[in-house]
Amino acid sequence: MRIALGSDHAGYPLKEHLSTWLAESGHAVYDLGTHSAEPVDYPDYAAAVAQAVLDGRADRGVLICGSGAGAAVAANKLQGIRASIAHDTYTAHQMVEHDDVNVLSLGSRVIGESLAEELVTTFLEARFSREDRHVRRLEKIRSMEA
Repeated sequence: MRIALGSDHAGYPLKEHLSTWLAESGHAVYDLGTHSAEPVDYPDYAAAVAQAVLDGRADRGVLICGSGAGAAVAANKLQGIRASIAHDTYTAHQMVEHDDVNVLSLGSRVIGESLAEELVTTFLEARFSREDRHVRRLEKIRSMEA
């Protein structure tokens, strides 16, 4: 799978770990930065990851900031992106199965490397259910975007 990966300075160490781990797991990783622990603005990296998903350069996106919240909020400003924070495996799969989430946001100050790997794996393996009730709700979200 093609994964767009991005973080701010708070998420940089975890992003670096996940980038290596994802590549070793056979995924094509598009590391969109940041590339150091120097302070940066998370919206810039959230936009880059979200745009890569929208453009089709990536199948899914993974964002990392301190809490996961800011990056998710920023990514959700791009029409067609459904980003959510997940810090547990239930949310990591349910958000895709029910809400067709295409960008996972993680908080590097909330979780560690091992849990991050588990959450990313769960997120990447999940598929949208296409059940009528979920399709109907997703259409309502799309109409809100318009």
